[in-house]
Amino acid sequence: MAEQEDGTAGRRITGPRGEHLRVLEQAGPVKLRPAPRIAAEAGGELLTLKHGRMFVCSRPNGDINPGLATGEGVYADDTRYLSRMQLRLDGRAPVLLSWANGSAYEGNVELTNPELDDGEVPQMTLSVRRRRVVNENLYERIEVHNHGQRPVELTVSLRLGCDFADIFEVRGVRQRISRGELLEPETTESGVAFGYRGEDRLFRQTFVAAEPVPEVAVEGPDARLSWALRLPPRGVAQLTVSVAPSLQGKRGEDTGIDAARRAAEEQVAAWRRSCTSIQGPYPSFNRVIAAAQRDLGSLMIEADGERLVAAGIPWYVAPFGRDALFTAYEMLMLDPDAARGTLRYLARHQAVRDDPERDAEPGKILHELRVGELARCGYIPHTPYYGSVDATPLFLMLAGAYHRWTADLTTLAELRPALDAAVEWMRTYGDLDGDGFIEYRRRSPAGLVNQGWKDSEDSVIHADGSRAEPPIALVEVQGYAYLARMRIADVYDELGERDVAAELRREATRLRRAFNDAFWMPEEDTYALALDGSKRQVRSVTSNPGHCLYCGIADPDKGRKTADRLVADDLFSGWGVRTLSAGSPAYNPVSYHNGSVWPHDNAIVAAGIKRYGAQAATEKIVGAVFDAALAGNEARLPELLCGFPRTGETPYVAYPVACRPQAWAAAAPFMILQALLGVSASAQAGLLEVHQPHLPAWIDAIELRNLRVGAGRVALSFSRRGTATAVAVLDISGDIRVTIHQG
Repeated sequence: MAEQEDGTAGRRITGPRGEHLRVLEQAGPVKLRPAPRIAAEAGGELLTLKHGRMFVCSRPNGDINPGLATGEGVYADDTRYLSRMQLRLDGRAPVLLSWANGSAYEGNVELTNPELDDGEVPQMTLSVRRRRVVNENLYERIEVHNHGQRPVELTVSLRLGCDFADIFEVRGVRQRISRGELLEPETTESGVAFGYRGEDRLFRQTFVAAEPVPEVAVEGPDARLSWALRLPPRGVAQLTVSVAPSLQGKRGEDTGIDAARRAAEEQVAAWRRSCTSIQGPYPSFNRVIAAAQRDLGSLMIEADGERLVAAGIPWYVAPFGRDALFTAYEMLMLDPDAARGTLRYLARHQAVRDDPERDAEPGKILHELRVGELARCGYIPHTPYYGSVDATPLFLMLAGAYHRWTADLTTLAELRPALDAAVEWMRTYGDLDGDGFIEYRRRSPAGLVNQGWKDSEDSVIHADGSRAEPPIALVEVQGYAYLARMRIADVYDELGERDVAAELRREATRLRRAFNDAFWMPEEDTYALALDGSKRQVRSVTSNPGHCLYCGIADPDKGRKTADRLVADDLFSGWGVRTLSAGSPAYNPVSYHNGSVWPHDNAIVAAGIKRYGAQAATEKIVGAVFDAALAGNEARLPELLCGFPRTGETPYVAYPVACRPQAWAAAAPFMILQALLGVSASAQAGLLEVHQPHLPAWIDAIELRNLRVGAGRVALSFSRRGTATAVAVLDISGDIRVTIHQG
C-alpha cells in the first residue's frame, strides 16, 4: 500500500512486516520536567533490573513516571521503549510497603491499597505484589490479595506510554526540535502495540501483551489496560504483562515470566561457576563480594559476538573503552574471560583513519559506541567516538595482564595488528609534541574537552582554580603508558619479537626518568595533576598520582611520599581518597570530579600505595571502601559518593545521580583484595605468586577457590595471626607452582 501524503496526522505507512500503520503525529522533542542540573527527584534510589541487552529503571513502587530526569523507563539498544507504566487501583496509586532486588534480573515490590470505594474498602485491606523479571522482554506479574472478610470489587489499571527517546535525549544532552513519526497505538488480541519511525527510517515498536486479556483504551499517545476484579474474602487475582521491544520487526520470544526467570538464572549461575569463589568468615564481607559479583554479572553485554562489561545503568549501557578495560583489569582475579572479550571487541573497532569529527586517529581505542537514532542520524559522533586519551595505553596494559593470567598466546597473536597499532599511536598521535609524554586536545566540536577518566569540563584545574589549557598531559596517563610498555613487552617476547620488546622497555625507562623530573612537586610531596599546553605543571593536589604508584613509574622515594600524601586529611575523607584536595579553591564535595570519592579510584590508589610499602595507608583506604559498601543499599558500591568528611556513624552523603550499578565501582573490591592478598600470576611460567599478603584487622580469614592461572586452578586460604597473615595452599590442578613471599 502506498503511503498517503496528505499531511502527517492520519497518514498511513507500511510497517516492517507489511502491516498498515497510522501516523498519530510528528513526534516533538522529548520533554523533561524543569529541574536543576542535578535533579532533585534523582536523589532517591531506583529499582533497576538488567539482563542482556535490556534494562528497566523505575520508582521503588514499580511505576515508570514520564518526563522525569532520572532515566526511568524500559530500554534496549539506546532507545527508551516504555516511558510510562503506572499501576492504579480504582484510579488511585497504591501505597509502597517495601521493595527489593531478588537478583540483577528480578525485583519484587510490596504494596497495599489506600482507602477505596468511599471507605467501603478500608486502607490496607489489599496487598499487591509486583514481581518483575527482565530477560529479552520485561515481564511483570501483579498479584492482588484480599485480606478482608468481605468481597471486594475494584478495577486494576496500567497506564502505558512510549516516547521512543534516544538515551542521549533522556539525559538531556541534546533535544531536537523535530523527531520522527509517532504512530497511533493499536489494540491487539492480547494488549496494545506502540510504534515510532525515526529520522533514521527504522521502525521501533513496543508490544504489550497481558493475561487475562485486558480492556484496552487508547488515550492519544498513551494506552490504558484495565481489569475488573471481584475478589472473595481471602481471594487472590493474578495478572501478567509482557513488554517486548522491537526493531525493524525483530523482537524476543515471549517465553513467559517463569521460563524467562529460569533462563536468566541458569545463565548467571553458569558464569558464577566459572569465576573465582571468594569467601570470608563474616556475612557482611560476603555480602559486599556477592553484591559486586551480582552487579558485574548484570552489566555483561554481548556485542559483535564478544562478552564485555557495560559501564553503568541507566546512562552507560553501551561499550565504553576505558570503562570496559578498567573493569576487566580489576576483575582479572575473578574472571579473566571478560578481558578476552573486551580486547577482541575493542580491537575490532580500533580506529584505522584520522577523523577529527570523532577524535579518531589510527590505532586509537574507542571511547564510546552507540547504536541509537541520534548516532545513526549523525547528531552525535559516537559511531564510535574516540575521545579517550587513556583507553589505548589501557588496552595494552590489559593485554599484558591478560597474558600473565592466562598465557593465551593464541588470542594475543590474533590481536597482534591491534597491539602494533596501539603502540604506534602512543609514539605518534598520542605524543602531540614529541616530548615523550601522551597529551590530548579535543578536535571534534561535539567531543569531550577533557579526555582522561575525570572528563568533566572543569576537572583539570591549576592550583588557583583556573582551567588548564590544552594540549594536556595527565599524570596518570603517563603511568599507564609506562606500564603498557612494560607489560606488552613481555607479550612481544613470547611472540618472538625480542627487539620490539627491548625497544619498548627502553622507551619505558626514558619515560619514567622524564616523568619524575617533570611532574614532581617537592613542596607538596606528590605529583602534579598534569602538564598544560605551555608545559607548566598543573599543581592541583589530586588522587590521580595514586594511579602512577600502581603502574610503578614513581621513583621509590617519591612514591613513598606520595603514598603518605594521599591519605592526609585534605585528601582522605574517611570514606576514601577524594578526587581533589579540600584545600583547593575548586574543591566541592558534591562535584563530579573535584572533591568526590570514587571507589574504583580508591581501589587502584590502595593497590598502588601497597606497592610502595605503605601498608597502614592501604588498610585505611580499604577499610573505608568496604565501609562505604556496607553503608549503601544492598552492600552495593555506587559510581561515586560525595566527599564530605566522615563523622561518627553518619552514613556517607550519596551523589544524587550516581549510576547504580556501575562497572568499575562493582569491580573495585576484587582489585582491592588482589592487592591485599598480594596475588599475581605468571601463567606462561606456570607460576602463581603471593607477595606480602596482609589481612586487615577487621577480617580474620579469606578463602579463594577455582582461581584460574593459565589452564590450571588453585585454591588458597589466608588467615590472620596477630599482625601476620598465613597462607595455605588447599588444592592445585594443572601444572602450577605457588610461591609465597612473606617479607
